[in-house]
Amino acid sequence: MTKPVSTTKPAAAPAPRRVGLISLGCAKNLVDAEIMLGSLLKQGVEIVNDPAQADALIVNTCSFIDAAQEESVDTIFESTEFRSKVRPGQAVIVSGCMPQRFRDELPKLMPEVDRFMGIDQVEQVGQIVEQAIASRAEKVLAAPVAKGRKQKRDVAAKLAEMEKARGAKDAGHAHDHEHEESLRGTSRFGNTRKVIALQAVPQAPPAVDVTVRPKYIPQFETPRFRLTPKHFAYVKIAEGCNHPCSFCIIPRMRGSHRSRSQSDIVSEARALIKSGVRELNLISQDSTYYGLDLRPGHTPSIASPAKFTAATKALTADSTTLGSLLRELNELKGDFWIRLLYTHPAHWTDELITTIRECRKVARYVDMPLQHIHDDLLARMRRETSGEYIRDLIARIRAGIPGIALRTTFIVGFPGETEAHFQTLLDFIRTTRFERLGIFAYSQEDGTIAGKMAQQLTPAKRQKRREQAMAAQHEVAVQVAEAFVGRTLKVLVEGEATARQIEAARVQSWEHGLMRSATGTGKAGKTRSPKGSYLVARGEADAPDIDGRVYIRGTLPVGRFAKVRIVGHTDYDLIAEPV
Repeated sequence: MTKPVSTTKPAAAPAPRRVGLISLGCAKNLVDAEIMLGSLLKQGVEIVNDPAQADALIVNTCSFIDAAQEESVDTIFESTEFRSKVRPGQAVIVSGCMPQRFRDELPKLMPEVDRFMGIDQVEQVGQIVEQAIASRAEKVLAAPVAKGRKQKRDVAAKLAEMEKARGAKDAGHAHDHEHEESLRGTSRFGNTRKVIALQAVPQAPPAVDVTVRPKYIPQFETPRFRLTPKHFAYVKIAEGCNHPCSFCIIPRMRGSHRSRSQSDIVSEARALIKSGVRELNLISQDSTYYGLDLRPGHTPSIASPAKFTAATKALTADSTTLGSLLRELNELKGDFWIRLLYTHPAHWTDELITTIRECRKVARYVDMPLQHIHDDLLARMRRETSGEYIRDLIARIRAGIPGIALRTTFIVGFPGETEAHFQTLLDFIRTTRFERLGIFAYSQEDGTIAGKMAQQLTPAKRQKRREQAMAAQHEVAVQVAEAFVGRTLKVLVEGEATARQIEAARVQSWEHGLMRSATGTGKAGKTRSPKGSYLVARGEADAPDIDGRVYIRGTLPVGRFAKVRIVGHTDYDLIAEPV
């Protein structure tokens, strides 16, 4: 007798979760996003680029300055509005600096968000995603999306009111990092919508997974999915900051400085080089402080040059420092650059200068924000440096590292900046001739020490001074670019670019206060643009995303080093041909 044949199909395996991610802000935030993606992939989650396909969407936010905060708020609201129209069951999760900064306020002001997570939770993102999806499903069943809408600026206004009240409460703790607060976000950023969808009925605030004082630092074993091109990567060597700058809230959002072990960083670098990386960009809030928190009996109160120098001289020969890290990375096999980003002028030493000069794989490039040059403003900014110290340091760096390119940023329009102070800064820009420079117009923020200072300048005055400072640097930049014509450079080839892309190229970096255009003035003094098809590359003097470019007419392997001859220039970029 024939046995009956079953026609029941085996149960299909459940489809994997699909998650999309939008990452905003600096390279340090990008590394956090890469860790979140790596952790999700390790748990079998599928990463999608189309938000309409995502079961959950993560918005990794920044809260550094006005434009960055505005972009974050806009992106959150655009995401929830998109969800209401296209995929109501989609969970929206907000991560990064905004929840870290406003962990108590955001859940009340943004009930549309299903989950808030902080810096310490990046490796637990898989669990948070599942919880957010479940929470969203309950919300959809309980209350359909309504047609009511509210203006985005209402949320910003409420945050400002709360921040002002908080600032008044903490006024007695002006010199205590634990009580320094700040609000970022009042100005327009990009072409973004101004409205969001509201829910029909009141809902419980979203769950919050945010540690008040973050302590997280990634390790080599941490899962990571890189978002940068194959040929370069960011390597986070430390997290947090100990500096007391009166205009900055990074210590409040990112916590105290904490360094990774040197062996762990070297392991990551070795693996990256083996995978084809040609440029290691070392990043942290203050890379020059690297390793000092690992010394026995560490105390964080060594921000000034004198205290920092004394602390480094007291170290044993086998202590971990930025110099020891650079020397070990320089010994790794392979053809690659090591680029040092985010150094603090108060923490440079003669030993570091010697190390960079002797390590040929360390790019001749220094990113060192100075913020101002006049002693009065440096004191009000609590920068721990003086004008004389800065001038001497620059002279020592340039003498000690031939061919070095210096990048810096300044803040203009700071409270109490007189016309004489500003003219001193302009003179300094013209005479020092920085190879790369960006300018921020100061923005008064409730809750900061600087925000409560007297002698606030009008926004119009601040912006005018920014334009004047950028005009002064423009003259320098054209001369710097012209000096490269006829030289042969080693460059890292990034990819292809058309003439149309070159003409339209505009890079705005809020982190570095820079806006540049790829069209500009040639050697003959006439405004012009490169024509035809070009490759895009970077030299040692150009960090990813924030500095100039080398446009090459010809054919070269992408993602590799090449020698090119500079045959022309624009305002901030160079034009070359293969050697």
